[in-house]
Amino acid sequence: MGKKKALIITDGSRSVRTTALLIKQALVDYRVKICPAKKFAGNDILPMDIFFIGCKKPKPKTFEYLSQLLAHINLASRKCGLFGLNEKTVKYLTTIIADSEASYGEPLLIPEDITQDTVNKWLKKIM
Repeated sequence: MGKKKALIITDGSRSVRTTALLIKQALVDYRVKICPAKKFAGNDILPMDIFFIGCKKPKPKTFEYLSQLLAHINLASRKCGLFGLNEKTVKYLTTIIADSEASYGEPLLIPEDITQDTVNKWLKKIM
């Protein structure tokens, strides 16, 4: 059996991209794809065992398609991790994921000095 698959969808901002790379490093048992939202296609998410969504600000223009898709797809069997720079962003992410029924744990508020240890602890809580 092959490795499990993970997808990380980002807005492409530096802090979010940095966090995405730390998530990828932590997921040693997964084949991980980091995808900017502007290049995201709906079928990217279907074969994934787990997926992550991160952005800097609420409602980035590049997330329009993603938020529409999540409103119309059932991902009840999937785990999801959400991460953002502030409470408003995290609230936005929990709102767009709600209709998909994907299970998500406590979202990660990205600290300015994010470390691999911070990401590892967060991942243990959501996986």
